[in-house]
Amino acid sequence: MTQIPKTDLILNPDGSVYHLHLKPEDISDTIITVGDPRRVESITNAFDHVDFKKEYREFVTHRGTFQGKELTVMSTGMGTDNIDIFLTELDALVNVDLKTRTIKEEKTNLNIVRVGTSGSMQEDVSVGTLLASEYAVGLDSLMCYYDLTQTEFENSVSLELQSATGLPFKPYCVSGSVDLKEKLAFDMTTGNTATCPGFYGPQGRTVRAKNASSSFMDSLNGYRNGNFRLDNFEMETAAYYAFGRLLGHEVLSLNAILANRVTHEFSAQPGRVVKDLIQKTLERI
Repeated sequence: MTQIPKTDLILNPDGSVYHLHLKPEDISDTIITVGDPRRVESITNAFDHVDFKKEYREFVTHRGTFQGKELTVMSTGMGTDNIDIFLTELDALVNVDLKTRTIKEEKTNLNIVRVGTSGSMQEDVSVGTLLASEYAVGLDSLMCYYDLTQTEFENSVSLELQSATGLPFKPYCVSGSVDLKEKLAFDMTTGNTATCPGFYGPQGRTVRAKNASSSFMDSLNGYRNGNFRLDNFEMETAAYYAFGRLLGHEVLSLNAILANRVTHEFSAQPGRVVKDLIQKTLERI
């Protein structure tokens, strides 16, 4: 079997993967992810007990049990570049023999649920909504580097959004896990998520640096492909869904809507909205 070169999959002296600093026994098959490292402990405080903790850079990992269910909670930091690192190394923990540096014949499929905050780009997606992402559109160039297979519909959305926004590369559109959505989000709003490669200019905000397009967010807000529209935006979901497809994992993004860019409203109690989403996720996962 072909060995993965040491420079392609870097391991630490203790045998852990390079950025996450984890070994295969450190994680469970069901993983809740958050962007903010501080949010990990706010979730695992509700656990029956926590068996394992590890922290390195923005990657914080806690493994334990909640109501008898073995769960891992991990932080990723912000942005799709972090998801590239996170999911590649997470997959290696379960699908690569790290001692022989070879890919295992029998693959493990992880269940990965992102619990994050988000902004609405449609007037009728109100602040306080809990939204499950059916599709996600990556407005970054990450998937230009991977051989991602898209359906005919997903490809049409990608091409039309490239034309609508004037981006110099094709965005990517990918669906999330139907099974996880039915299990976890049966009473939540279902929507489609735009993943932006930044918080300011890429999300249409202006502070001092001049934006290249003053109508970028309007192009996203007004886009339609039949009944398909973009309902919310954040900074990671599309990469999650793309790597879920590339690597064979079940992935779902759940979003606490804290702001509405059309009505210019921001949640008066953002902590309560996030706590509600976390509680529902823990009880149903």
